[in-house]
Amino acid sequence: MQTKQPKFKFYATLLDAFTGYLRSDVIYERYWGFSDNPPHTPEEFREKQFQSLIDTINRVPFDSEAADKGTAFNEVIDCMIENRKSDKVQVERLLSIMPDGRQVVAGLQVTYNNRLFEFPISICREFANYYKGALTQQRVEAILPTCFGNVLLYGYIDELMPMSIHDIKTTGSYYVGKFKDHWQHMVYPYCLMQGGSDVRLFEYNITDFRATYTESYTFVPERDIPILTNHCEDFIRFLNDNRNLITDKKIFAEDA
Repeated sequence: MQTKQPKFKFYATLLDAFTGYLRSDVIYERYWGFSDNPPHTPEEFREKQFQSLIDTINRVPFDSEAADKGTAFNEVIDCMIENRKSDKVQVERLLSIMPDGRQVVAGLQVTYNNRLFEFPISICREFANYYKGALTQQRVEAILPTCFGNVLLYGYIDELMPMSIHDIKTTGSYYVGKFKDHWQHMVYPYCLMQGGSDVRLFEYNITDFRATYTESYTFVPERDIPILTNHCEDFIRFLNDNRNLITDKKIFAEDA
């Protein structure tokens, strides 16, 4: 009898980190290919991507203002959807005086992890209204069979609607297709489908806090499950090749 016990545990953004390592040369060319004075050589950048991936696997703590900004914005939107106060962030309204003397809310000042962020109220309302009635922060998981054994795929869906899955992204700058190589739009529909919920439409809802953007993807099982499986198998080969560098054993399902 085949066991469903997983031999590996992967979350979606960990698969993103592996893609970042595999695409080191492409990323380098995008940012520094035309620079006369790049901060790294291509070889140095690839080594940095390798170490970043190992640190992600090992869950090495890191401090990122950009990540904190995204977390803070996501929490604000969830609070607006659920009409609740937050126990994670502190929020103050930023008021503006209109020509007729009225005070209106222009933005939100949000404190998270000892950092201060300001979000335009128009952007916050646009996101919250779009997700009206959504289920927030839904954990999903499912077993994916591979040639190396079963992988437990898991993660948190930011906003789950009856017919669509949504992931909120904040960015300093945006270009078309920025998130097409990410894995949430395959992992989350797969997990839902394995659990009996056939939701195939996935959106990355993105803001640079000046405008909003949407990337839409449709999960096609016969096309996408082999792609997801191949990526996981390539990642397992990487893990086996570098097992001596891995200190956090949760990825090998040895945490319980």
